[in-house]
Amino acid sequence: MRNIWITRAETSADTSVIREITLAAFPSAEEADLVDALRADRAAWIDGLSVVAADEDGDLVGHALLTRCHIGDTPALCLAPCAVRPGQQKSGAGSAAVRAALAAAKDMGEYYVVVLGHPEYYPRFGFARASAHGIGLTIDVPDEALMALTLDADHPLPSGTVRYAAPFGI
Repeated sequence: MRNIWITRAETSADTSVIREITLAAFPSAEEADLVDALRADRAAWIDGLSVVAADEDGDLVGHALLTRCHIGDTPALCLAPCAVRPGQQKSGAGSAAVRAALAAAKDMGEYYVVVLGHPEYYPRFGFARASAHGIGLTIDVPDEALMALTLDADHPLPSGTVRYAAPFGI
């Protein structure tokens, strides 16, 4: 049986449920606290790029967040964190939220997205190893874990060091 997910931008009524989902999905409160800090960061937060996935009853089960970062001096987006309620993981809810967030970013005229995550998961959305494009970080991470994506083939990925929003602490 295939699940049908309804995706939309978060509203102010969703913030506590998003926190609940993120707390349930991760072993500590670090990611949930990060979402709250990013929401409060006026330089990082972009309305419409925090996307939730709901089931057919309207219950929120997943969340994907894109916030402002830079690759060198070029504006880009960072995909993180992404969370799905444990009972709904591997159901497609997370993928639906990520795809909707990426589509919203493209519709807003954004071009570049980076993610630091599981190299088995994110390539399904078009992400590829960032180092192949000359993109890196100031911290040591496994090379395959830092990935990047262009949302428009007419705008190839720039090279440079990723500068995350202050709440990331990187």
